[in-house]
Amino acid sequence: MSFCCGASMIGTKGTLTHYRTQVHNVPLLHCPVCQRIEVHYKVESEYEILAEYAHGDGESEIDFQDYILEDDEEIFANCVSLDSDNKTESVRNQIDLSLDLLGVAKQIGDKRWQLDLKRRLAVMSQKLEQLQHQK
Repeated sequence: MSFCCGASMIGTKGTLTHYRTQVHNVPLLHCPVCQRIEVHYKVESEYEILAEYAHGDGESEIDFQDYILEDDEEIFANCVSLDSDNKTESVRNQIDLSLDLLGVAKQIGDKRWQLDLKRRLAVMSQKLEQLQHQK
């Protein structure tokens, strides 16, 4: 599980451009709050090698899925959630998880963790409000 600006990153697949080569179906981690994207750590080295070779060979497009041995279930097994088309639902799920963690932090008396979670909740609440105004 990876964290970004206080939110759990969501597992998804997408297209990345490495120089002039587009690499499709790359397993990614995506932050629903700040929109940060990174290659899933389980396939990061494979992505870098494949993208470099494809670029060196002059390929304009490749499908990462053709070269990876692990299936999606294995790659995304540690993700709290997977990407959905409903961004509002994703942020609400993140808020629910953070509220659950805040309850645990209060039970064990961890003040620092409580502050971190409250900051996380403030950021996600702002994002949820933005998404609701866009509708």
